[in-house]
Amino acid sequence: MIDTLNANQTKSSNSGNAKLRLFEHAIWHQIFDAKWLSAVRLFLYGLTTLIILPFQVLALSTCLPLRISIPVLHHKLITKIIGLKIDRVGDISGDKKVLFVSNHLSYLDIIILGSLIPGRFIAKSEVANWPIFGFLSKITRTIFIRRDRKASHDQVRLIKEQLDRCEKLILFPEGTSSDGRRVLPFKSPLFDAAMLTNSIVQPITIRYTHLNGIPVGYSSRSLFGWYGDMDLRPHLWNALSLGIFTIEVVFHEPIRADQFSNRKKLAVYCQKTVAKGL
Repeated sequence: MIDTLNANQTKSSNSGNAKLRLFEHAIWHQIFDAKWLSAVRLFLYGLTTLIILPFQVLALSTCLPLRISIPVLHHKLITKIIGLKIDRVGDISGDKKVLFVSNHLSYLDIIILGSLIPGRFIAKSEVANWPIFGFLSKITRTIFIRRDRKASHDQVRLIKEQLDRCEKLILFPEGTSSDGRRVLPFKSPLFDAAMLTNSIVQPITIRYTHLNGIPVGYSSRSLFGWYGDMDLRPHLWNALSLGIFTIEVVFHEPIRADQFSNRKKLAVYCQKTVAKGL
């Protein structure tokens, strides 16, 4: 009987592996056969952005509160257009001064978090010069920082000023994107701003769980994850042709920065918390 059970388990395992390989083969086949979907989605993305853009420019020039809510609306519409189904777990902190810290897998993370949080992203200064994305980052009030030690003090002061103004800020403290199998060590300098203002810090875990209703395997992570030396344009074009991504976004328990004696301990705590959600 034991031999029979083992044989059945082996068959079941082989069957599961075969289904996964078949699924992954179907995905790659779809990439080459569904380019029209990428074109349609890019057209609708551009059209939606052009319609909303004048309202955001007006809100920025007049300092209307809409300058915060319009980007959220824009990101929500884009999630529908490009096929991002978001499952939120946990509550988003309602405090006025909040630093949200998250793992980072893809450029899609911006749209995902931007559709949930009425806040400002913190990005490396190079993004400001990117075609199209740089312009969109600027009109959505992204804060650009230089990632070098000499500028560290000035960057902390800049973030502190924004928190003192009761801004909600979104940071990817890994400093780069990864394949999502683990969370890279968090860079701690900007956590100083949260400690100096005694702000709330809320860790977030992003997980890409399903593609077209089927669980995503490790070998398929490069379909949505953008990391290493991947070229942005072909990766984006391929990602938009795939169908519907399901993403789980876990909002962990918010913490007050003054619970920690220094920024490094705060950063380590947040990194471990985010990693537990993978």
